[in-house]
Amino acid sequence: MTTIGLVRHGVTDWNQEGRMQGKNDIPLNAEGRRQAELLGRRMEDEEWDYIYSSNLGRARETADIIARHMGIQVTGYDPLLAERSFGTLEGTTEQERIDRWGPDWKNAEHGGETREAVVERGMQLLEEMERRHPGKRVLLVSHGALIGALVETLFPAFGYLGLKNTCVNVLEKTPEGWSCSLHNCVRHLENGTSCG
Repeated sequence: MTTIGLVRHGVTDWNQEGRMQGKNDIPLNAEGRRQAELLGRRMEDEEWDYIYSSNLGRARETADIIARHMGIQVTGYDPLLAERSFGTLEGTTEQERIDRWGPDWKNAEHGGETREAVVERGMQLLEEMERRHPGKRVLLVSHGALIGALVETLFPAFGYLGLKNTCVNVLEKTPEGWSCSLHNCVRHLENGTSCG
């Protein structure tokens, strides 16, 4: 059984301001680094064979902190793990989007990556990890839109749920298909609260 851990990066200033980041290379802020350190401490008690990261700085730094706590090196920085491109929406807050495109801004054309394209590259990456590391435990540090679209596609009953920064999602691939044993878990930020 191949196990894939999907981790969202730590928080950034743009996250806290409600700005769409997309492909913008926004760094972690102090709180994001603190979150990554807490997650790293949690991961010291878990066994992971490999860790990969998005090539964007906020995910790279999160992965580097986790890897240091785990005593391993980041295996690679993969653009397939990068955040979805949101085109002209990037850098804007919701109020700025409403001011510019109106309350129906979600249905306007913004030149970004489609959800279908995000799911396609995410599934491609999962399949590649399964082929490359069969039976291993692989941690992938990525972004909210990519992880959310993948989880929602694989497990429609979950619906859409905003993923918390540094949340952990654990997927297992068996001959019967994918299962999810952990979803949107941030017990490392919540004084040891358990996650199901």
